[in-house]
Amino acid sequence: MTGTAPATGRPRTVGVDLQQNNEETRYVVEAIAKDNPDATIRHLPGLIKIQTPGTLVIRRETVEELLGRPWETHEFQLSIVSYYGHVDEWDDDQIVIKWSH
Repeated sequence: MTGTAPATGRPRTVGVDLQQNNEETRYVVEAIAKDNPDATIRHLPGLIKIQTPGTLVIRRETVEELLGRPWETHEFQLSIVSYYGHVDEWDDDQIVIKWSH
């Protein structure tokens, strides 16, 4: 079963940890929440943990809408501390993290 937890058959959790170091990160987190309604977001000292079952999507268009300026997906690298899952897609329009197997 691709991307499911072996014992339960439910989608495996994927996630990212982001530095809580600038105003831009706040808008990226808001965009992730908007595009991933099942995501759980925890604010810790200096770190934001985002988890969701199955697939996490970061859409350039949503980030730009909230940020109020053009945003390129490679800028995500400035905030990310770690992630779990596989980067299935990372292009100019979106970043997709999910388990491939």
